[in-house]
Amino acid sequence: MILTIGNTKGGVGKTTLAVNLAIARALTGREVWLIDGDRQGTASAAIAARAERGREPGIACAQYPDGSALRAQVQQQRGKWDDTIIDAGGRDSSALRAALILSDVLIVPFAPRSYDVWALEDIAALVDEARSLRDGLQAFAVLNLADPGELSVDNTEAAAAVAGVPQFTYLPTPIRRRKAFANAGGQGLCVQELAPRDLKACSELTTLADYAFNIQTIAS
Repeated sequence: MILTIGNTKGGVGKTTLAVNLAIARALTGREVWLIDGDRQGTASAAIAARAERGREPGIACAQYPDGSALRAQVQQQRGKWDDTIIDAGGRDSSALRAALILSDVLIVPFAPRSYDVWALEDIAALVDEARSLRDGLQAFAVLNLADPGELSVDNTEAAAAVAGVPQFTYLPTPIRRRKAFANAGGQGLCVQELAPRDLKACSELTTLADYAFNIQTIAS
């Protein structure tokens, strides 16, 4: 599967989510390729930190912020990997547009803030463009950096707002604002590798991964 974590809005935790998902998937024995589609190179830096610490499994990672290069490399190498995860930068870029055309699944993380919800309209337009060029892209929105409380009004209202953006299906797998995610990502780890483990963070990541990588089965 080719899965993109993308949004034209910055600051919604795309890279942290992409790194955590890539490592979590590799821990299950999958051959994973993480592509950093952002010129800032944050995902690449995290994986480099992981390699310096000698953590296993190793994660293959490449940086292609240019859409043409990203498209060419994925097309050439897609058969070598069980899963390719693309971390697209927080803006309308050639890398994001290329990723949308190549991907089976798009996960759009958004925070429970008005600006983040409004920004879904921007990437929804890009989803429409990608679908006009290639059938089969499935797009899902997931609440990221959500308020920790189970009964948060902001979380509930943000999730409900996705219903007004028909290009996306809302995934009922929120990732809450927990230090474990930031701490893990900065070390090139996923929350499942931290000690001591944050069991709630681990459960949230596992639940999201189960949904994200079984979406085609669920949809059928």
